[in-house]
Amino acid sequence: MKVELKQNMRIVFQGDSITDCGRREPAHAPYGRGFVSIIASWLLARFPEMNLNILNRGVSADRTKNLISRWSNDCVGLKPDLVSILIGINNVAFRYNGNDPTPVDDFDKQYETILKRTRDETDAVLVICEPFLLACPEGIEVWREDLDPKIQVIRELARRFSALYVPLDGIFSAASTRVYPSFWAEDGVHPTPQGHGLIAQAWMETVLGVVP
Repeated sequence: MKVELKQNMRIVFQGDSITDCGRREPAHAPYGRGFVSIIASWLLARFPEMNLNILNRGVSADRTKNLISRWSNDCVGLKPDLVSILIGINNVAFRYNGNDPTPVDDFDKQYETILKRTRDETDAVLVICEPFLLACPEGIEVWREDLDPKIQVIRELARRFSALYVPLDGIFSAASTRVYPSFWAEDGVHPTPQGHGLIAQAWMETVLGVVP
């Protein structure tokens, strides 16, 4: 299934710092300086007559529980036609950097709550982007113990909610066979400009069926 763009369509991007990417800074408002900006720029240039309304509502450091707390204002209240979600890596990072883990069962329930509210309170198409981790710097691979079960949860939720799925962890892994991982994300988590370009390309191919 690919999404057919419609006149006045409202597209909401949700997530953490990878989505946020400085969207509230005057120099980068309103889309940030990451993959949302790339997608928005391409769509608005390609379809200027469609009056697309593209909203970035990512918040740096957010986890699934944070999305739940602001979902009324920052998602369903916006009456979206499409909701794209990239969340999960902070649920992992807080375990290793803050001694504040999210058990996989809690993660499952929290993510399901987000998706269920979106399905029940809007008519939006759901797009789920897979959280990812690159093998740099040395030692970060231990995060896989926590991340991989959460990716499996997200994949199952995507099936249950008939969401479009952007398999970013696999895409970055494949890209890292072509060039060193830090080319895509120097800290293994936050993409470089070309890493954001890779996300944008994968998103547009999965959701719209186009390769810019």
